Amino acid sequence: MWRIRFIPDQTKFPFLKWRKGFFVLSALLIIASAVLLGGKGLDFGIDFSGGVLIEIETKTATDLPQIRSILGNLELGDIALQKFGEETHALIRIEKQDAGGQAQQEIIARVKQALTVYPESISYRRTESVGPKVGDELIQAGIIAIIVAVALMLAYIWFRFELPFAIGAIIALIHDIALTLGMLSLTGFEVNLASVAAVLLIIGYSMNDTVVVYDRVRENLRKYKSMSLIELLNQSVNETLSRTVITSGTTLLALLALFIFGGEVIRGFSFTMIWGVIAGTYSSVFVAGALLLYVKPQRGNKSKSDSKYANAERLQADADLQMSDFLSKQNTSGSSLENTMSKEEINPEIKRTGGKRSSNKKNRRKRRNRRKD
Repeated sequence: MWRIRFIPDQTKFPFLKWRKGFFVLSALLIIASAVLLGGKGLDFGIDFSGGVLIEIETKTATDLPQIRSILGNLELGDIALQKFGEETHALIRIEKQDAGGQAQQEIIARVKQALTVYPESISYRRTESVGPKVGDELIQAGIIAIIVAVALMLAYIWFRFELPFAIGAIIALIHDIALTLGMLSLTGFEVNLASVAAVLLIIGYSMNDTVVVYDRVRENLRKYKSMSLIELLNQSVNETLSRTVITSGTTLLALLALFIFGGEVIRGFSFTMIWGVIAGTYSSVFVAGALLLYVKPQRGNKSKSDSKYANAERLQADADLQMSDFLSKQNTSGSSLENTMSKEEINPEIKRTGGKRSSNKKNRRKRRNRRKD
């Protein structure tokens, strides 16, 4: 049956050969993200910054300057107006007030009362109010959630694999989170509770991709004990490349549909997920595997190799291998084993017994014949 193959089954891209260039690229992106977060910062939404958010809809295109003029007379501080999706939709954001939750509700009532002078009828699609104390608590809860998720991922990888794998996975995970936060700062998308949920999903998705690569690395470490580590890591990444690209591609198709057709409410969430999937795929292919080259995972089971029977088993395996190679060569050349080897070479037991073994066989054969007679 004919099938479309975006990635061949067996690729041989030298990913580990390019590792230094990708390490430099990742370092530059992380530095740029840190500069953006320190300078521009994040655009915290109503969930974190506190204040009042009102989404309105008018029959024709919303006149933002007129609404700004009407609300300016209320003396509520900084008021931000922006188009929200369609031309007839607008978003009103009023900065957080020092008063409590009851005052926030009073502000909403004052805004609605003031907008009655607008020439067209206004329908209110959404109203939200968050006090400053609640906003600070949500910021702390979001940070704690991300830290706990990273710590649990570290424990999981350490338990399932070993410490070097856990170190590589956590470095790749921090790399993805830093790049995601930097992109949110650069694009100016609002950071709210949905964005925190997106970051947590990115942590899980990126870790899943990394585990797939590391699981193949662990299998190959047991399978190819004489292969150099750089070749083994490169082969492992290539063997999982098709799965990684196809999984990321199908996930991006769904996220792009949400970003385009999902509306403004979830656009920030879908954009965060799109960038996170791209960053997670990049780190799984170019960063996570290459990090193992420096943390040096162990090959095979160390306790078995240190047992008292390890040397004897290894010598016996080498002897069996040499004998099988010798027999195959003799069969190929058409000569018999007896013509090239003495009886002592074929069976050392004969040499030790001085030929008595064959005489004992003759005696046993004579006794059998006598019984038959």
